[in-house]
Amino acid sequence: MTVRKNEIDMLHGPLAKKILLFALPLAASSMLQQLFNAADLAVVGRFTNPQAMAAVGSNASVIGLLVSLFTGLSVGANVAVANLLGAGRRDDISDAVHTIIAVALLSGIFLLVLGMIIARPILTLMGAPADVISLAVLYLRIYFTGMPAIMLYNFGSAILRSKGDSRRPFVSLTLAGIINVILNLVFVVGFKLSVVGVALATVLSNCFSGGLTVVFLMKDEDEFHLDLRKLRINGEFLGRILKIGLPAGLQGMVFSLSNVVIQSAVNSFGADCIAGMTAAQNFDFISYCLLNAFAQTVVTFTSQNYGARDAARCRKVWRIGMAMGIGLDLILLGVFQAGKHTFIQLFTTNEDVIYYAMFRFNYALAVHFLCGTYEITAGALRGMNRSMIPALISVFGTCAVRLLYVSFIFPIYNTPKALILVYPVTWIITAVLMNGAYFIVRKDMEQQFAG
Repeated sequence: MTVRKNEIDMLHGPLAKKILLFALPLAASSMLQQLFNAADLAVVGRFTNPQAMAAVGSNASVIGLLVSLFTGLSVGANVAVANLLGAGRRDDISDAVHTIIAVALLSGIFLLVLGMIIARPILTLMGAPADVISLAVLYLRIYFTGMPAIMLYNFGSAILRSKGDSRRPFVSLTLAGIINVILNLVFVVGFKLSVVGVALATVLSNCFSGGLTVVFLMKDEDEFHLDLRKLRINGEFLGRILKIGLPAGLQGMVFSLSNVVIQSAVNSFGADCIAGMTAAQNFDFISYCLLNAFAQTVVTFTSQNYGARDAARCRKVWRIGMAMGIGLDLILLGVFQAGKHTFIQLFTTNEDVIYYAMFRFNYALAVHFLCGTYEITAGALRGMNRSMIPALISVFGTCAVRLLYVSFIFPIYNTPKALILVYPVTWIITAVLMNGAYFIVRKDMEQQFAG
């Protein structure tokens, strides 16, 4: 088999090195994307006030709620193209690529309009404090003007990753991250634009990463070449994308909804608590980026080998991905715990804000590796074209149980510590269910391929 430019041969040879080389740039890309918000938060935390910091931070769960459906669809795009590669159907890839980019553009435009309309109502519903809500609405509306670019990056990167190219998405976000930090400082420190400045910086940097990803696809000379004049939606490939991506996206929406409910509970403790919890949550996100990179790697490698009907290699992908992902995350979490007071001071020196941040460090971040025990397994299930199973398990384990906890347990023990404990409890429940389902599905796959 000839391996083409910017591709990794996922179907032959040793897997460990290939999985690591694919996952690390993907992890770095995801971390850079998360650092867009972290940079926003750090700049306003250092150079403005807790209210501005809370305005930026309180939007994270809202943004997640509104964009998660379409982020899930990008997972479907990755699986659809990877399956084509594994099955040797290269002639169909061009139609898939143009369908995916068309869906990205339509998704971005839809989210732009939706964000403008519901920004204030949803933040009001979440109980955003009176001294925060106006700034939060302003930030959210400016942020959503960049949605078409964000969708182009997410879907375009999914296309590139499907053939083993995690390097160029990393390049896009590295450059965009540098632009974001520079513009944050220029707009906030130089021009005193506060929340408006960090929002504009994020939008412009997202436009750069989305635009550069499109350029990469336009310069490809193989089946992945993008010609903007040929953008159209092919019904067959849209169906493939929806089959895998829609359950993943709906799972993400429900998951984000549970986080909105938790954020509403955080809001009840005031601006200092919002700012502290949000600052600490950035380290949760960085850990999640690493774990999710291995989950996405397992999705892609499993998808290609599932398309090639190689059950043994699918098993090996899951085993190596799990060991590497959890192992590296434990090292990362150890670093965070050792330097937690230093790390949190990157965002704020306000002692009241730091007090609340430590609850998240001590009771959630310390055991955050538990997320990997179900996210990586969910990736393997999606790679085997079983997207509904992890979606349903996640909806129950990390969503329904959280809602029940916040509704019935938290009101009895109304403290920040009691609220944060919802995370490890639901991670353990979800991990047990997800891995049990994986072994059942894997056995069924092995029997199917053997027959």
